[in-house]
Amino acid sequence: MKGDRGRGTLEKEKPPVLGIIERGGQVVIKMLPDVKQQTIKPVITKTIVPGALVMTDEYDIYNRLTAWGYSHKTVCHSKGEYARDEDGDGFCEIHVNTIEGFWSLLRSWLRPHRGISQELLPLYLGFFEFVHNVRKRGKALLGSLLSLLLT
Repeated sequence: MKGDRGRGTLEKEKPPVLGIIERGGQVVIKMLPDVKQQTIKPVITKTIVPGALVMTDEYDIYNRLTAWGYSHKTVCHSKGEYARDEDGDGFCEIHVNTIEGFWSLLRSWLRPHRGISQELLPLYLGFFEFVHNVRKRGKALLGSLLSLLLT
């Protein structure tokens, strides 16, 4: 991808991608024109049940989650925090490792394609989202894909 480091936009040829994942559940991936709150709010409110606990990094785009009706916890990567045990039971409840792991798998899957046009990126993202959500690999994936296409 071309463009400067940092947050991207479609105009800069570095389209932002928003990912929302439920631990042990489904994922939603959307390529966005920008990372403004008016852009992400409809995706979040359509995807996440009001009142749910949402865990994010400290990026300020997520500051309005509580005003939108969600419980919100953050981890501060810039301070070296990647997980936090809030109740002292030795288990780190607050983390964003689920989506970070998903991004790692997605990047590994995209890497051999050596660059994808902005026009085709939503198709690649949609396919990877589908594969993750049906949780089937290899020949077992074919049945799920055909079922989806034929219904």
